[in-house]
Amino acid sequence: MAKDRGDVSINTLSAEEDIEKVVEREMAAAKENSTSANVEVATRRKPKKVHRQNSKEGNTNSGGFVHKARSWKNSRRSRNGYGRGLPKKGGAGGKGVWGKPGSELLEDIEDVNDPNFDTELDANDVELKVVVPQVPSESLKKKCEPIILEFFESNDIQEVMQSVEEMVPANLRDVFVQQAVEIAMDHKPSHRELTSVLISDLYGYVLTESDIVKAFENLLANLSDLILDIPDAPIVLGNFVARAIADDCIPPRFIVDIKEKSDETIFQEALVHADTLLSMEHGLVRLDNVWGVGGPLRPVQALTRQMNLLLQEFVSSGDAEEASRCLKELEVPHFHHELVYEAIVMALEANSEKTEKAICSLLKAFDSSVQVTRDQLERGFFRVFDDLPDICMDVPLAYVILDRFIDLCRLEGILTDNIIARFPSRGRKRFVSEGDHFVTRDKLNKSNSNNEY
Repeated sequence: MAKDRGDVSINTLSAEEDIEKVVEREMAAAKENSTSANVEVATRRKPKKVHRQNSKEGNTNSGGFVHKARSWKNSRRSRNGYGRGLPKKGGAGGKGVWGKPGSELLEDIEDVNDPNFDTELDANDVELKVVVPQVPSESLKKKCEPIILEFFESNDIQEVMQSVEEMVPANLRDVFVQQAVEIAMDHKPSHRELTSVLISDLYGYVLTESDIVKAFENLLANLSDLILDIPDAPIVLGNFVARAIADDCIPPRFIVDIKEKSDETIFQEALVHADTLLSMEHGLVRLDNVWGVGGPLRPVQALTRQMNLLLQEFVSSGDAEEASRCLKELEVPHFHHELVYEAIVMALEANSEKTEKAICSLLKAFDSSVQVTRDQLERGFFRVFDDLPDICMDVPLAYVILDRFIDLCRLEGILTDNIIARFPSRGRKRFVSEGDHFVTRDKLNKSNSNNEY
């Protein structure tokens, strides 16, 4: 029994020790839990206080107006107290956001993660230059051609200046000058005069001396190709060079400097022609009319004299093509009625069937090629009809010759019904009475019988 009691006491002591250990463990665990709870409480985010306001409470309307339920229901006001959901600070707040629109232009900080980032690049060593894309000369010539052709019609230099500034790069202005001269060489003398005036007016504004010099150098180098389409290309280009020197667009030493660049015959011919024009007496003054005076600016007397020479040369040679070329060079399509008038008067004064047939064939050739329009033809005939009484003073048989010439033109199909209807005829002298008529007839019969004997 004693042994049993001893065993019980031993077991009791071990149980008490176990209880103490359990209590210590629980206290340590409670302490740890309280510490972690305090940390969690300290780090826990406090909930945002949401302030709600009833529409019926605190109404600031002066009249004590209370919104109805439906109007409050359809209101666009935020109901959650957090605003409308827009980004903070206009997109500039917070981490990992894009930032305000346009803020990337104001940033000076370089991104090291950028694949184009260069650590050895210094911002002070960067130099920005304007890069102008190179335009092929052929495509640029196609753009310049309508500008030049429109200028021939309108003569508006300001429009050309604006178009050149907008469409032609500054380093390719010589292509514009070259294209203008090439087009003018294939046109009439009046167009060449306009081109020379255009180059002179654009010089100092959109064209420089180097542009014009380079253009003429290219034209002289391509002279062998230009002569295929323009047989007198060396003479025409020499006129352009001399005119540009007279207008102070290129220096006089240009001819001396470029003579040694080529030994071709046509190349030297153009330069010799330009040098001859400049070295003649009062050459710089005369070069103002190197292309001649245009048709609209030419005096009427000079035009009439040229038309008379044209008609006389045709009557003697019979070359209708040469007469047509001379008429085109006058460049006065509105004044062709003067040619018709002078041609008819020449036929009346000649009183020769050969001259009448030649004039009729010339008018037919002009009418067939529509070089002289029907309107100009009719106007020339009507002018002769109106001046016929004065013409009869120099040509007494004018009515008879004109009648014969009208019949010849009618057979050739030149005359219109309007011209034939207005053809005048010389009126007969009126007798005072029928008795005078018979008396006159009796006198004529007696005179005729006396003459027979």
